[in-house]
Amino acid sequence: MGMKGKQIVKVNVEELINLMNKALADEWLAYYQYWVGAKIVKGPFMGAVKAELQEHAQEELKHADMLTERILVLGGSPIIHPQKWFEMSNCKYAEPKDPSTKAILKQNIDGERCAISVYQKLIELTEGKDILSYNMFVSILEEEVEHEDDLENYLEVITNV
Repeated sequence: MGMKGKQIVKVNVEELINLMNKALADEWLAYYQYWVGAKIVKGPFMGAVKAELQEHAQEELKHADMLTERILVLGGSPIIHPQKWFEMSNCKYAEPKDPSTKAILKQNIDGERCAISVYQKLIELTEGKDILSYNMFVSILEEEVEHEDDLENYLEVITNV
């Protein structure tokens, strides 16, 4: 990161990088959970749910890319070994043992709620202290909130069928 770029960051950069790597672990696990869920989902509205899960998987992958780029700009190193994802994750990985649309949706809603909490904390940490990270976290949070809403809407429709 350039000299001026360093001057505008008013947080402990090592702590921020560590928290961002935890969020990065969450994003990789969320990506996989959505991806595999889209492959195995069965039941009511399967086609629509599958499409939604695939879209969310791509957005989680985008979040992982955003976090990685920011970690690198801050002079850190992103997680380079997948095993670390499980060790560092805030939200963990919920193995989709039940492929029903209802169960898959509930698992992913839980994951989104965790992600919302993670990004809210990152926003609070960086507000007024690191505008670039802050703006990125706000952008990601907006999508995580949208994901939760999308999934809750599908679950409501399926539950009321």
